[in-house]
Amino acid sequence: MTNIKNIFNFKSVIELLDYFKDEKTCISFYEQVRWNGQPVCPHCGSFKTPYRTAKGFKCSEKLCHKKFTVKVGTIFEQSHIPLRTWFAAIYLQTAHKKGISSLQLSRDLNITQKTAWYLLHRIREMLRAKEPVMLKGTVEADETYVGGRDKNRHKHKRKGVTGVGDKIAMLGLVERGGRVYAQRIKAPTREVISPVITEHIELGSNLHTDEHGAYIEVGKKYNHKSVRHILQIYVDGDVTTNTIEGFWANLKRGIYGIYHYTSEKHINRYLDEFCARYNTRHLGEDERFENFLRQSESRLTWKRLVG
Repeated sequence: MTNIKNIFNFKSVIELLDYFKDEKTCISFYEQVRWNGQPVCPHCGSFKTPYRTAKGFKCSEKLCHKKFTVKVGTIFEQSHIPLRTWFAAIYLQTAHKKGISSLQLSRDLNITQKTAWYLLHRIREMLRAKEPVMLKGTVEADETYVGGRDKNRHKHKRKGVTGVGDKIAMLGLVERGGRVYAQRIKAPTREVISPVITEHIELGSNLHTDEHGAYIEVGKKYNHKSVRHILQIYVDGDVTTNTIEGFWANLKRGIYGIYHYTSEKHINRYLDEFCARYNTRHLGEDERFENFLRQSESRLTWKRLVG
């Protein structure tokens, strides 16, 4: 049986690739990570020991008897890319604080840009939080925007709006010293913001915001305090939104400096990526890699991605 603790001590992609030298090693390792040495049929969920085949397993349940490999039901299913390449991509995307572009990844791993783009989105699907995020204690909330001005777009791409209305609006919530949650919103209004806050912040928590009026009504459910940014006040005792604004700053440096552009359709996937890195910031490179690999039981088909 593979001893994961003895493997997970690498600190660079070179050390990772030195260990995962072939597909057999990768599959054996991933079987241990996913199943802990006890394969589970992804078709029927049976824990009954399956038959070992030349290419994987065959369910031993009489009503199932389907063949499967460790990749079935994960982001790696039906992928012709070797797991060694996948593991390198996961490491590079999660270790780089601002992410990595599909063009750069295609050069680093010697794959096409289209393949790299699809691969990165499937990894983002893996990084997506699988359970509801509930924050408590002291939570900072803030909204921001990404995207170019409508007047700077090509004439046939203009939407006919000006100001912040032609940008993508996002809402972020961060637990002081803890996790962050962010999502795209239609508009930074009371009707839009209030449900998100009540869904993701435990009632009675401390809520710190700026002076935006959208927080006033929902703030009555919390210990709400705000700082007056309009008066250039950014810290008032322990009341501040600097933590969530720091997260936004890193996100925007990644989007503008690495990705250059994100569509409204995919913006939540990029938010999942940055949230996942932030929420595992206290882990080492090897621990983060293992943590994300254990969450790889999710699928994202090309049809669903581009449809």
